[in-house]
This record gives sequence, structure tokens and C-alpha cells, in this order.
Amino acid sequence: MTARLVLGIESSCDETAAAVVDASGLVLSDVIASQHAVHGPFGGIVPELASRAHVENLVPVLEGALSAVPGGLGAIDAIAVTAGPGLNGALLVGLSAAKAMAWARGLPLVAVDHLDAHLHAIFLQRGPVREAVPEFPFVALLASGGHTALYRVDGPGRRALLGQTRDDAAGEAFDKTAKLLGLGYPGGPRIDALAATGDASRVPLPRPMAQKGSLELSFSGLKTAVARWVEEHGVPEGAALADVAAAVQAAIVESLVKKSIAACEQENVPRLVLAGGVAANRGLRARAAELAARRRIALFVPPPRSCTDNAAMIAWCGFAQLAEGRLAGPELAPYSRSADVVRGKIRRPRPPRSAP
Repeated sequence: MTARLVLGIESSCDETAAAVVDASGLVLSDVIASQHAVHGPFGGIVPELASRAHVENLVPVLEGALSAVPGGLGAIDAIAVTAGPGLNGALLVGLSAAKAMAWARGLPLVAVDHLDAHLHAIFLQRGPVREAVPEFPFVALLASGGHTALYRVDGPGRRALLGQTRDDAAGEAFDKTAKLLGLGYPGGPRIDALAATGDASRVPLPRPMAQKGSLELSFSGLKTAVARWVEEHGVPEGAALADVAAAVQAAIVESLVKKSIAACEQENVPRLVLAGGVAANRGLRARAAELAARRRIALFVPPPRSCTDNAAMIAWCGFAQLAEGRLAGPELAPYSRSADVVRGKIRRPRPPRSAP
């Protein structure tokens, strides 16, 4: 099945998003309603509040995305929606809307895995000048608030897990350490901004799982080290706060970049893609560019808007599933986890049955 325009809907966590993308990957509209103000007072995401905010935000977001396209919903050929992984209550909001719209308009519906969408966000085009995109296969670092893993990507929807965090995700580590430092939520952007003026060498922090030969990651020990530093020295201010932020960022970035480069060399694939919300971190982008150039590895990094949760990447992944005839029916349900490691292998959810 071919399509010209696909509407994407994303509601997996704390971003309500809708976007329209054409078959070339050009983003025609991309509307996002953030929930930072909702969850900020709690220092993290409250699932019930996230679901309620999605209910409030979804219709205005959809109207905004469709109003930017001539013909609106009448010009849409198919609908792609995030089915998981994510918060079940939040996912249900987007899924319910997508299924209702598809049924009412007689449009094909496809279910998209949120992680696959992040891995392929590099192919989105957001301007008149086409950005360079990687060839398959490539190694991808997917780092966000809920996921941190290294994948080999051999084609649309074809990913193999190479290594992942054993505990906290990188984005989670940023948020938790930011909370310890009194910086609030979301922590990643605030630590990134402070780190630019700090001296990481003044606050020694561990680099967990640093041994060669392993592509596993760990960040819970880093959080504990920062907590102990705060217990001993108190919550820092001014230049001292910037130094701690720089040390936190350096520890996380160094772990991510070294494992990513090692994965490229292990797979003999000289192409690395950064994906997920943490890929918007300026320190990570700079360090990855430095080490990739040194090892002669081509680095591909999406613009920040394509790194964080968005519906354009959902719509783009929908095209590949449409081409394969992988349609979802009214029985489509959300799932909280999409790939578990079972004795070193990936266990995937059952694909949705084709609609009659």
C-alpha cells in the first residue's frame, strides 16, 4: 500500500504530539504539547496526571497539525500511532483517537513502536535542504528518559540489541541528579546549560561499566555518588553548582560515547546515529563528533526537535509498515515494553493482526 501523507499521533509519556509527514520524509506539520509544567512540581512524571493532560491536549494538537496541511484530514492517506512502549494510560489516549479517526474516515491504521521511531528519526527532513542520512546498516545509540540502549539497525523495523543499561536510563540519571542538586525537572537541559561553564575535573565521579568488551551501561552508581557528594558538601551554588553539573554530564557522556564507538567497531559498521531526547545534549553531540572523527566513523545526529518525543517520527515509521501491508485493527492495544532481553536475545511483541 502506498501513501502520500501520513498523520502521526504520539502520547507514550509526557508529550502530546501530532504531525503530518509526506512520503519523502518531509515534515509538513509537527505540533507538540509539553507537560513539563504539570510534572515539574513532582520532580518526575506522574502517570495519572500525564493521561489526563493527554485527554486535554490531544484535540487541539490534532487540529493544529491538520490545519497546517491543505485539505486537513481529507488529505490524509493513513494514520500511524504509537502503540508502545510507554505508560499504558497515556498510550490509550492516542490509540483511542487514532482508531476512532481511522474507522470514521475509512483510513488504514498502523501501530508504531516508539523505539523504532526514535531509531529512524534521522530520516526526517525538516527544511528545504535535504540533510544527509545514513545507509543501512548503522549503529544507533538510543538515549532518553526511559531507555538507554545500543542497536544495530539493518533496515526499517529491523533492529538488534547490542547492549543496554542495567538500571537507570541516561535521561533518568540526568533528572535524578538534577533533583539532588535542586535544579528541578526536566534535569537534562538544565545540567547541560550549567555544564558549559563548569569544570568537571573538580568533582571526581565514577565511570561505571567502563571495562572493555562490554556494551552494557549503568548509571545508578553515578546517582549514588552525587547523593554522597551532596551529603558531604551540601547543595552547591554558583560556580560549584556548575562544576558538579559538568562532572555529571562528563560521566554520562563519556560512558555513552565510548560504548557507542565500541559498538561500531565490534559490528564493523562505520556509521553511528544518536537518537532519543538525550541526543539533544550539546555535550554528548560534541564529544561524539570528536571521537567519531578520530575513529573515522560517520556520525549522524538529528536536530533537537527530532530527538525528543515527536509525532513526525511516528508518521515516518508508518510509511514502512504501510508498504509491507502491516495494518492494525480495532483490537490494537498498548504495551508498556517492546523488547526484553531473554538470554541475550530480543523478545518482541506480537505484531498486530491485519485489519479485515
